[in-house]
Amino acid sequence: MKSKKLLAGLLSLSILFASACSNDVESPKEETKTEEKASSNSGTFEGVGKGLNGDVKIELTYEDGEIKDVKVVEHKESEGIADPALEQIPAKIVEEQNINVDTVSGATVTSTAIIDAVKQALEAAGANADDFIKEAEETSKEGQTIEKEYDVVVVGGGGSGLAAAVAALEEDASVLVLEKMPAVGGSTIIAGGQYNAVDKPRQEKMPMRKDTFESVKSYYEEEAKNDLHQELMDKLKDQVSEYEKGDMETTFDSVELHALQTYRGGDYVGDLNLIYQFTKGAEESVGILEGLGVDFVDEVFTVTGALWPRTHQFVKPLTTGPIEAYMEHIEKAGDKAEIMYEAAAEKLIVEDGKVVGVEAKKGNDKIIARAKNGVVMATGGFARNSELVKKYGIHWEGLEELGSTNAVSATGDGIIMGEEVGANLVGMEWIQLLPVGDPETGGMQGNISINAANQLFVNNQGKRFVAEDERRDVLTQGLMEQDGKEMWILHDAHEYTDETVKNDFNEEIGDLVEKGVAVKGDTIEELAEAMGVSPENLRATVDDYNKVVAGEKEDDFGKKLLQDPFDKAPFYASRRVPTIHHTMGGLEINELCQVVDKDGNVIPGLYAAGEVTGGIHGSNRLGGNAIPDTVVNGRIAGKSAAQKK
Repeated sequence: MKSKKLLAGLLSLSILFASACSNDVESPKEETKTEEKASSNSGTFEGVGKGLNGDVKIELTYEDGEIKDVKVVEHKESEGIADPALEQIPAKIVEEQNINVDTVSGATVTSTAIIDAVKQALEAAGANADDFIKEAEETSKEGQTIEKEYDVVVVGGGGSGLAAAVAALEEDASVLVLEKMPAVGGSTIIAGGQYNAVDKPRQEKMPMRKDTFESVKSYYEEEAKNDLHQELMDKLKDQVSEYEKGDMETTFDSVELHALQTYRGGDYVGDLNLIYQFTKGAEESVGILEGLGVDFVDEVFTVTGALWPRTHQFVKPLTTGPIEAYMEHIEKAGDKAEIMYEAAAEKLIVEDGKVVGVEAKKGNDKIIARAKNGVVMATGGFARNSELVKKYGIHWEGLEELGSTNAVSATGDGIIMGEEVGANLVGMEWIQLLPVGDPETGGMQGNISINAANQLFVNNQGKRFVAEDERRDVLTQGLMEQDGKEMWILHDAHEYTDETVKNDFNEEIGDLVEKGVAVKGDTIEELAEAMGVSPENLRATVDDYNKVVAGEKEDDFGKKLLQDPFDKAPFYASRRVPTIHHTMGGLEINELCQVVDKDGNVIPGLYAAGEVTGGIHGSNRLGGNAIPDTVVNGRIAGKSAAQKK
């Protein structure tokens, strides 16, 4: 089992949400091995298809009516993310002599771009592309029953599931991961990779604005909801007092502040014990991931809805760094670990009141996966299950009209299976919308948001309408009240210092402008014209904002996280709409990540972590809290299961 092949398999889910690509491309150029290619019908020919980030060019070797080779020679697709399509589609076409091959993990843009490019190359060779379109053969092969037995069975190969698998292996347990998709990664692999954690060494390199710091005090000046709340407020007050004795120049932070912001940010609905465990674990997890070989960018920032500058970014695109590290660790375990792909879990096996395994289906085969120590449920949320969204999404109108940033695998399978064995569900009514969805796909591609302290949200009238450092539900509610439920995210050259700077989805700003996903102006007026908004309004908006940054006035919307003025050309904007992003509710767990039943009792043998659970994020998840949640609680669940807790 080769690491690169494994990683290629796990990354393809990130492009499931893009729209179908266009065939409107330039005429292909030819490079022939012989001057008589027209008569011999042999040679090397070029084709071009429209990929996610630009043109995908291929070279096709054609001899005596057969496709001998297909090579991708040029592309701008995200490194790692598009690897499965770039590697698998050409090989399939050559092997099957067929351009009607299955795209990788669904109808992906990169896969389709390669197929379109091959069509062009065939036409350039004088061949009829229709001759290479074959119907897939249907199989009626009778299925068999496959029995497996491991110490721990993990259902779901996303961030939480793989973190659980690695943690269980560290406890010397054997592990089976059941993943219903053809690749691991789930919604984690397509997330922007923002990672909230207290990190004093990195935060000490950042300046602290006085007005930003003053907002901390509100977190210990409110009425306590419970004893732990009071304890955390008292600790924070002491920490602030100690900080004020120093020079107060570097960024202040603590796990207590992170916990209190998460608690209040979720309207005090979350379990504060779980929240505090999470924020302490998040701080520790940075070193744990680095120990696994995961590299972080050295600077921290504030992602949209994070409330505080503690957001980390991985060096590798999106969340490929942690997923790749997990896979390498699992690979090294040899026979002690196995991942079964396209194995859809359907039912938990319960004997004598204890969960002892999982029934799954893989094609026509039935899988009986027995767990000697425990089963970890890590199947993600239910954003892609329209029935559950309609049933539980009582706080928003028109959810059925929205797209989602989640993987297509996020259909609530673990919640359904857990409830069938008596698990209690908590917080199911809390569904988070994100105000930065792509207008066509609902995904987050093309989102130029980098740092909440420097971004502006502007409506189609060229006016701000909300504090850009607010909670995500507040931001989205503000967006929902704008004309067409549309807005623009604005950044300038303080963030996008040149055309090659990439957003959180590994897309260069220059490419986004070229594709029309983002617009650009060398002046505020030019930007307004490109956006189609009033230049006078946008100029007034920017001038007013810059006065706030300069400390000349209070922000009309109450923004506290402020950094640079919006005055450095060129200026950029991207149009955004609301999209379903995270489901905060799910299986109730305790601090050992044991699943709890409707009577408050632990269900023996069943553990859960990640978005399949409820109780941590309350009514609203802070931006940047999801990925550390998968790490912290995934590891707890894996260790608890391995140790039979």
